[in-house]
Amino acid sequence: MDADLLHPVVLHHVVNTLQWPGLRPLQESAVRPLLDGDDALLLAPTAGGKTEAAMFPLLSRMAEGNWSGTSVLYICPLKALLNNLLPRLETYAGWLGRRAALWHGDVTAAQRRTILRDRPDVLLTTPESLESMLVSATVDEGGFFRQLRAVVVDEVHAFAGDDRGWHLLAVLERLSRVAGRPLQRVGLSATVGNPGELLAWLQGSGRGRRTGHVVAPGTTATTTAPAGEVELDYVGSLHNAAKVIAALHRGEKRLVFCDSRALVEELGQRLTALGVRTYLSHASLSAEERHRAEEAFAQERDCVIVATSTLELGIDVGDLDRVIQIDAPRSVAAFLQRIGRTGRRVGSTRNCLFLALDGDGLLRAAGLLLLWQQGWVEAVAAPPEPRHIVAQQVLALALQRHRVGDRLWPQEWNGLAPFDRSAEVIVRHLVEHGYLDADSGMLFIGPEAERRFGRRHFMDMLAVFTAPPQFTVLSGRTEIGWTDPALLTAKVEGPRLLLLAGRSWRVTHTDWKRRRCFVEPADGGGKALWMTGGSPQGLSYRMVRAMRDVLLGAEPAVMLTARANTRLAALRDDTDAAVHPGGSVIVRDREGEVRWWTWAGFRANATLIATLNDLADPTQRYDDACIRLRHDLDREMWRTATADAEQRICLPDVTEKALAGLKFSAALPPRLASATLAARLADVESAAAVLREPVRFAYL
Repeated sequence: MDADLLHPVVLHHVVNTLQWPGLRPLQESAVRPLLDGDDALLLAPTAGGKTEAAMFPLLSRMAEGNWSGTSVLYICPLKALLNNLLPRLETYAGWLGRRAALWHGDVTAAQRRTILRDRPDVLLTTPESLESMLVSATVDEGGFFRQLRAVVVDEVHAFAGDDRGWHLLAVLERLSRVAGRPLQRVGLSATVGNPGELLAWLQGSGRGRRTGHVVAPGTTATTTAPAGEVELDYVGSLHNAAKVIAALHRGEKRLVFCDSRALVEELGQRLTALGVRTYLSHASLSAEERHRAEEAFAQERDCVIVATSTLELGIDVGDLDRVIQIDAPRSVAAFLQRIGRTGRRVGSTRNCLFLALDGDGLLRAAGLLLLWQQGWVEAVAAPPEPRHIVAQQVLALALQRHRVGDRLWPQEWNGLAPFDRSAEVIVRHLVEHGYLDADSGMLFIGPEAERRFGRRHFMDMLAVFTAPPQFTVLSGRTEIGWTDPALLTAKVEGPRLLLLAGRSWRVTHTDWKRRRCFVEPADGGGKALWMTGGSPQGLSYRMVRAMRDVLLGAEPAVMLTARANTRLAALRDDTDAAVHPGGSVIVRDREGEVRWWTWAGFRANATLIATLNDLADPTQRYDDACIRLRHDLDREMWRTATADAEQRICLPDVTEKALAGLKFSAALPPRLASATLAARLADVESAAAVLREPVRFAYL
């Protein structure tokens, strides 16, 4: 057995301390490749033992190779997940007389000084904290990272799907330069549709040069739907959802997922009013508030915790009895993570109850479950053309090195595209516009970078997202969380009331300069609001096509309540003219409005609007299912305009407002900034597929 290859002390504690009868299949399969120093992607559902599968072999390598200093990094996307993992990793490292420690934004200055003075063997951190260490004047980067050997990236799929993934890859390449060696890379992930591609992405510049393994015993890239009790209900309102949750499964521990912070707050308030012991978790609650809620929830039995995706990842909140989903998540992968929170106890079954608040929510849930039933999972794809991350990395490198050779900077990323010679046009722009100074063949941080990003020791440069401004909410000296300034500026009659942490608060004072508002408890009536930041999001082509299939009669093989069946039948009647199994439909309604029902998804529709610019209504907002066309459209006009459309597909137009949401876009030439966003908003392949389909005209 490969488990016997582990260091004897590790094996002793697995048997005698943990009292495991043996390793799980994933853990057994990971031993040999990780002991050999190879890169790997370890795939398993939530609570599948991925952390142990990575750390037991790496700790064995550490002991057998007599590694010293900080030799292993354990990287997570969430600080809360790191906090949750620390006791476990401290225990495992302690078996060998080694130490693990935590470094992120909430770690105190005194704790950081201790870590710098006496370096731990395993450091748990985030990519942003790693980069802050690289650029910090108080951290000797060479001394601290020179012994680095291996990196574990937990929830790697959560990184790879957005710009934090590009940032992570770039920082890992810079760390390998400091260490003077390639770093063994181990990714931990839930089920994804393209594991081989995800592994290759994680390997960065080592792709094709280092041996890599996808370790996923008992699974394939697209697994069949796992066994579980899944039910779909239509409740019609959040008020009704609260009543159903309060009435069902009393005496059990229930985790309820909502896909917005405001919905979490409102549902939490309604459940509390119904006498349900309720806790909340979302990103705009303070770390202390979330931690208290999660700790209390872990100790309770008859209670509910309402959360956004903050609890989708592997944070331990104890044994769950039920998962409940309000409406539907945006992806099958997210659903797999969520249902995976249940069924961990022997004799228990994975389960999820969907409560649809309206027809759209019901249709989305049915479409998602249809894809899940088919065993389909989204491929994880890095956002294309991350030129703004290239600009950020060049500036961060200048901060780290103080001076960089104007011809040598691509070496810092070991040839990894797009941080290579192809980025010279971006570097020239940074110099020309004062973000970098150039002198005697060297590049330095320039005055424009200091002006735009220099506050708080350039901390604004180290985060790759532009977050909407929020005000800190304080009750006395206790930090409750953050709220949107729109709630503090809107006209109100009477006291200004906020809803946060499931409780109503009256605003007593607002410090506009320091972005703080002070509150005291109120009896009720509070409101919750957060503006969304970043690029607009919509549903994918596959998800919207599955919704279309549901309208055409397909049904997922899950339990549908009578209410869900009745509402689904009504939806099919209402949309009868908008769907056809043979292709897309153009409908002119009684008011003369013309809509093209593509059922193609947000990005494909944005691409089609740009391609058929003369036919599409330029004032419309992008939609997942349809496109608004000119009022005077006729069949001949349509045939002429679409005859060669598949050969001249255009990228969507980009607005100034959208550009403002792309952090570091100001550090790019305007043409490249627009091209970056346009590429990310487009779905050329799906748009072409729609254009190849027959189109039917219908009149109401």
